[in-house]
Amino acid sequence: MNKLEGTAHLLDELDKKLMVFLRDGRTLIGYLKSVDQFANLVLHRTIERIHVGKEYGDIPRGVFIVRGENVVLLGEIDADKEAELPLTEVSVDDILDAQRKEQELKQEQQKLVSKALKERGLHMIADLTHDDLF
Repeated sequence: MNKLEGTAHLLDELDKKLMVFLRDGRTLIGYLKSVDQFANLVLHRTIERIHVGKEYGDIPRGVFIVRGENVVLLGEIDADKEAELPLTEVSVDDILDAQRKEQELKQEQQKLVSKALKERGLHMIADLTHDDLF
């Protein structure tokens, strides 16, 4: 039995449909066409999938090159299970609008938490300036 080690395991995934989660939070879905010793990926017929609640939208991206250091997680998509997902597809404009609203809500909540902590004499690291740290 010849066991592959490291990124060589990805060679078994060539031409398969993969979902790739990136460090910046994006989700890509595409067909793996190439991989190298650094786990850099070339995806073909790639889409960027945006999820908000139980809705999602797909943005076509075409051929996409991903640096291996940016990959958090990847896996093959099971076509049978993909069709059974309890998600609703919406237009790109609708999902981008929903994503923007979700981000604004999170920022508002973060401001409220930060304000409450400051009132209690605590500061969040993100709120501290350079002068506060040194």
